[in-house]
Amino acid sequence: MALLHHITAAILALGLVGVFFGMVLESAYIPLPSEIILPYAGYLVYLGRASLLGAMVAGLAGGMVGAILGWFLARYGGRPLVERYGRFVGVRRHELDRAEAWFRRHGDGAVFFGRLLPGIRTYISLPAGVAEMPLGRFVLFSLLGALPWTVLFTYVGYTLGVHWQSVAQLSHYFLAAVLMGLVVWVVVLRAKRNNGPRVRS
Repeated sequence: MALLHHITAAILALGLVGVFFGMVLESAYIPLPSEIILPYAGYLVYLGRASLLGAMVAGLAGGMVGAILGWFLARYGGRPLVERYGRFVGVRRHELDRAEAWFRRHGDGAVFFGRLLPGIRTYISLPAGVAEMPLGRFVLFSLLGALPWTVLFTYVGYTLGVHWQSVAQLSHYFLAAVLMGLVVWVVVLRAKRNNGPRVRS
């Protein structure tokens, strides 16, 4: 979408402040590409315009602020609010459907793994807020999921330097690793349920 492309470019021109606000928007239903924002933060480190820790903190803090904002919007405005105004910034109904189905299937783990998956991470706050997931638990699982995503993409952007934009090509490998972790998570949960105490008749 051309509008989102221009918004992303304008945000990146602001340096780490733009990284922060870009991640706020990306985590609050506005599908700006964090796969671009975070590597750019790393590129700023490469240029000497920011520290590596500062770049990571800016990205992580922005993502968490956006996630909490998204939770509150969903908790008190519900999906109708997001559907009504989200269409102006490219939020599509099928993406919301996918996030809700993901949350119903995986519960708390959906927030953690959802923060690691492109196409899910932007919208995972919606079903969590609608389902009235406790804010403290939501923040914890969001932080745990956002941390490796933020650290990895910022660091890779730093190491790639002037080639930071090619980091998007590496996201497929990251996605594969996350999906493998999800499979392990599901297998462990099912094993616990099957091996749980049984009531004798």
